[in-house]
Formats: sequence, structure tokens, C-alpha cells
Amino acid sequence: MDALSEALNSVRMTGAIFYRAECTSPWGFAIPPLHEYAHLLAPGTERVVSYHLMTEGDAVARFGDGQEVPMTAGDVLIVPHGDPHVISNGRSPRIVDADGTLDRFLVGDLTTLRIGGGGEATRFVCGFFGCERHADRLFLSGLPMVIRISLRDDLGGEWLEHSIRHLVTEAGGARPGRSVLLSKMAETLFIEALRRYMERLPAEQTGWLAAARDGIVGAAIAAIHRAPGRQWTLDSLAEAAATSRSVLTERFSRFLGDSPLAYLAMWRMQLAARRLQTSRQTVVQVALEIGYESEAAFIRAFKREFGLPPARYRKANTAERD
Repeated sequence: MDALSEALNSVRMTGAIFYRAECTSPWGFAIPPLHEYAHLLAPGTERVVSYHLMTEGDAVARFGDGQEVPMTAGDVLIVPHGDPHVISNGRSPRIVDADGTLDRFLVGDLTTLRIGGGGEATRFVCGFFGCERHADRLFLSGLPMVIRISLRDDLGGEWLEHSIRHLVTEAGGARPGRSVLLSKMAETLFIEALRRYMERLPAEQTGWLAAARDGIVGAAIAAIHRAPGRQWTLDSLAEAAATSRSVLTERFSRFLGDSPLAYLAMWRMQLAARRLQTSRQTVVQVALEIGYESEAAFIRAFKREFGLPPARYRKANTAERD
């Protein structure tokens, strides 16, 4: 079983877009904190991941902590947590604030952004991808502020780059299905970046992606996400992972600092919060669906996790979304 696939399937992905940027040196543009724009991407979006796929030229991305990341053609820069940053080439007399254009791009205007002083050209395909906040406890957990990968290291990466460039080029046309294709391609790019990042993790790495890569812990995580409402026990999870209780417990503790049953309880609470926000199910229906046989036990567990009983949580968060 594939833990990353199961986790991605269990977190709702929301609309994604790309737009083109053509810059001539010197130039620079600033990306603001993207959580402020989540509601513009699609209903239900709570976290925004940004991308920059460089197709020509060079640039440097600078982040608030002083980190500088050089980029060249074929590189993809992924900002998993939507942190603000500046991308530039040369000493631009003026940094263009993307704050004034992001709302236009996020609602579907794919007009090419053109800035700069007329020198050497750099071309980007920029994009945004949204998901629920539950991703913070899963595949976004432990990711650094920025990830850089190259798509020109192998044929698979080159195919992905060419496909994205083709779709963005025709984005101004009227061919049916283009918005869905762009959205799916954004998901594909993000997943490919996660896969490549996982492959590079050192053996001693801990965190969710390292756990998902581990054959034993990954199998147990996948089983939990595939059937969160099942009456799991430590014995049945160990059986699903083809290992012993002690080995499963030790490896969960090593990678995630928690026990298998604690992870199960956490994920059930995340699913319950989603159901309360997005469905009309009663509290007892939500409790039964995620594996609780007692409404009272569910209410106690939910209040420990979120500080509010389920009914009050639903009321507060539904009003906030409206």
C-alpha cells in the first residue's frame, strides 16, 4: 500500500492555475503571504502552495529568513507553505508587488505577466495549488520553506515540463477541458516534487514523508487512511503492516514521535472536523462514520483536539466560511 497516495486521496485538492511570466533583466517581483488568497482559489481552500517553473534564463529567490535559492532553466521552485518571497534577476530599480495581480490570476485571468528593463529574458510558468488544512498534519508536515527540483534530469521530468508549457500556451484558447487539465497538471507537478524530495531524504530523516517512505510505517498509515472508520487495534495495524506490535510501535515513535493509535485518533479528528464543516450529518453520524461507537466518547475526544464540542465547532467554522 502507498501511504502518499492514500494521504493525497484523503485530503481534498482544490482548483489550481498556472500563468506565464516573461521578465527581462533587471527585474524582480514579490509574492505575498498566500494564505490571504486561499479563498479566491476555490471554495474550501485553506492552504496554498505556489510553484515557479523556469523555462528559460536564471533568477534568485529570496526568503524572509535570508535564504537564497538560485534557479536556472528546468528548475521548479515549490513553496509548500505559501511563504512570501522575492524572485529577481539583476538589481531592479523597482520590485513589482504581485499583490496587485494575484487576485486576477487566481480567478482565471491567464494574461502573461511582462516586467523588466529590456535585457536578458527569463521565462516562468507560475502556479498555485490549494488543499485543506489537514495537509499540514500529513504531506506538508516537516517540509522546508522551499523545495527546488530539476525536471531536466530525466525523460519523465522533461515530459512533465513540456506538457505544462503546452497547456499554458493554449490557455488563452477556447478548447474545452483546459481548466481541468491545468488543475490536474498542477497536482501532478506537486506530487512529482514530493516523490523526488522523498527519494532524496537521508536515512536518518524523521517526519511524515520519511514515515510514508518506510515500508512498515507507510503500510500502516496507508491502511488507516484507506479505512479510518474500521475498528483498528494495535494488533490489526501490525498485521496490515506485516510486522509485530513492538516493531510497529518503535518505528512510529522513531519517525513520528507518536504511537499508531494516536496517529489514528488524530486523523479521525481531522476527518470529523471536515465532515462538520462541509456536510449536514449529525454529530452522532459523524462519530459513527469515523469509527466511534459512543457519541459521548467522540465529543470528549473532539473537544480535547479542538477546544470546542462538535456542535459549537460546526457553528463557528460554518459562520467563518460564510
